[in-house]
Amino acid sequence: MKQRIKRALITVPAVCLAAFMMALNNKTFVSTGGLYPGGVTGLTILIQRLFSMSMHIELPFTAVNLALNSIPVYIGFRYIGKHFTLYSCLMIVLTSVFTDLIPSRTITEDVLLIAVFGGIINGLAISLCLNMGATSGGTDFISIFMSERSGLDSFNLILGFNAVILCIAGIMFGWDHALYSIIFQYACTTVIHMLYKKFQQSTYFIVTTKPHAVSRAIYDITNHGATILEGEGSYEHCERNVVYSVVSAAQSKKVVNAVKSTDPEAFINEVKTQRLRGNFYQPKED
Repeated sequence: MKQRIKRALITVPAVCLAAFMMALNNKTFVSTGGLYPGGVTGLTILIQRLFSMSMHIELPFTAVNLALNSIPVYIGFRYIGKHFTLYSCLMIVLTSVFTDLIPSRTITEDVLLIAVFGGIINGLAISLCLNMGATSGGTDFISIFMSERSGLDSFNLILGFNAVILCIAGIMFGWDHALYSIIFQYACTTVIHMLYKKFQQSTYFIVTTKPHAVSRAIYDITNHGATILEGEGSYEHCERNVVYSVVSAAQSKKVVNAVKSTDPEAFINEVKTQRLRGNFYQPKED
């Protein structure tokens, strides 16, 4: 119980900050540049602009965004985790309300600058949510669900959904803004890949004289096992052991510290894992 209260005291302010960042980004860079951020947010903006152009009806962002997030929220509750989804619902509601309340403001009219820096801010907001145990809603739920099932980083898969949105936007409103939106989404995805590493893996080759102790240290932190390989040092021609293990990239710093604490003389080689097949333990969202 104390752990959950402590987590809430950290997560709720972080989610509020992320929601404000995303809403402010929507009413400055996204609004000025006429961009489509992708995901449910982009679909919401597209629907708003379609109704405004064809029927002269100004739909509130909150109503449309909450309606579109209903199915992803169900997926979150059903398959990902209740607390995780509740924090995500807070993010969705706050982002929607802030977007309706914050007035539009032009910071720059250079669409390229808008696409790059708007994408970076959007990626920072989403990464903050993900690292605090929440999402910005929409396709993030679907991506996390697919990542947990497949063990792969599936955030690039949402680009397919975004491509459909951009094609519709390009046909309806012109291709300039749709093409700039690709830059926005690329910048956003790049930031997420840099800051959120749960579904990325690192492979370790650790040369050590204490292979069993190092393997145990890795398991205590990550719940991942290791393979001990026997070898020979080419310079001194003495026996050497190599501990081979694959762990989540998000745990890399803890693993290195644990290995160094167990064997200060260990030689550690970390390699980015491109693709992984087989059983790989992935902790579930709460």
